[in-house]
Parts: sequence; structure tokens; C-alpha cells
Amino acid sequence: MHILVLQHERVEHPGIFRDFLKEDGHTWDAVELDEGEPLPSIDGYDALWVMGGPMDTWQEDEHPWLKEEKAFIRDAVEERGLPYLGLCLGHQLLAEALGGKVEPAKTPEIGVLEVQLTEAGASGVFFDGVPEVFECLQWHSAEVTAIPAGTQVLATSPACAVQAMKWGTRAFSTQFHVEIESDTVHNWNNIPEYAGALDKAIGKGKVTELEAACAERMETFNSMAERLYINWLQATAST
Repeated sequence: MHILVLQHERVEHPGIFRDFLKEDGHTWDAVELDEGEPLPSIDGYDALWVMGGPMDTWQEDEHPWLKEEKAFIRDAVEERGLPYLGLCLGHQLLAEALGGKVEPAKTPEIGVLEVQLTEAGASGVFFDGVPEVFECLQWHSAEVTAIPAGTQVLATSPACAVQAMKWGTRAFSTQFHVEIESDTVHNWNNIPEYAGALDKAIGKGKVTELEAACAERMETFNSMAERLYINWLQATAST
């Protein structure tokens, strides 16, 4: 499989998924949209992954490429039926591209927090082998507030109703992060927007506590990431 990865910040890449892709012989190309790299033709790619980023979906004046990116996602997913994986901003962009709505979160989620599977999530392929309630890294101040037609919500939390979703048969996305590695929190905290959001949500100087919380759970996080990666491959190949 040859995957196109859209990135919005150089340190917000596929993370631990890079190891899984390499082990399985899959290849991928990254496009750094925030640095002005142009969107390529989707021809020749077998899937589209869209990563997180510090910008918001509605900031099209500040980041004009967002509008083109949404159209690109819509074409890849809706018109071409390509397998899709979206994380955080990539989750929100999928929702907007297909007619949903994203707004500022009433309660930003930052930290290691619990997510619960819905009935659709617990019975579907994407979360097969994942506990019904699990911990994950959250780092978002916006959320999907209206889902596109044809969407199933796969996971939820008290502060964010749409934690994961499936559109059609081959597009999956999560609001939370499963791709993290040992240096993820440190690298992301160097992004001003993320550092500011963290300080506001959990307190100034608390990044070391978040790093420790993630380090303590890293083996579990990475195992869940591998499970979801395998499940995504299975779900998108079987249709």
C-alpha cells in the first residue's frame, strides 16, 4: 500500500504508525501543507491519512490551503472511495469535508483521559480487541458538533460526543491520539498553540506531569495503536 499523508506541523507525523508501516512494507509520502507544499495528484495512492495540527478547520483566511484540503479529502473519500485515517485535526477535517460541523469545544480536552466505545464501536472492526473504556492522549480545543450523513459515531466521552467515527465503509477517524511516541508530548509542547492550550487547561508547568503520565502508559498506548492499525487495514481491505 502507498499512502499519502497530509501534515500540518512537521513534528505531528504518523508517529508509531511509521514503524508498523515499515514492518509491513507499506510506503508513504508526507505533504507539509503548513509550509506551503502543494497537494499532489491523488492518483497512484492507495489511501489518505490526515494528521493533527495547531490550526482550526475554520481558519481559512489565515490558512488558505485548508479550503483546498477539505475539497481534496472530499474527492478522495466521497468520490474515489479511498481508505482514510484521520487523527485530531484530520478527524475534524473529514467531518467538515463531508458536510458536518466543527466548533470550539465547550470543554477542551488535554491530558490522559478516558474514552468509551459506543455500541457501533464495540461491535465494529475498527476497535476490535480494544477495551470498551480506555485511556488515551487528548490535546484538542475544537470538536465535531454535527456529523455528516452516513456517519457512525464509534467512541465518545463526557466532554466530546464524537471521539471517533466511521463514514461509509473505508473512512475512519479519531479525535484522540493513538500515534504517540516517547518524545511526542515534548515535541508538541514546543508548538505555541499547544503549549498555551495545555497551560490553560491543566496548569502552567504541568507538561512534565503529562509526559510522565504518557511514559507510564506508553506500552499500552503503542499496543492499542498497533491494534487499530491492523484493524484499519482489515476494515478498509474487506470492502
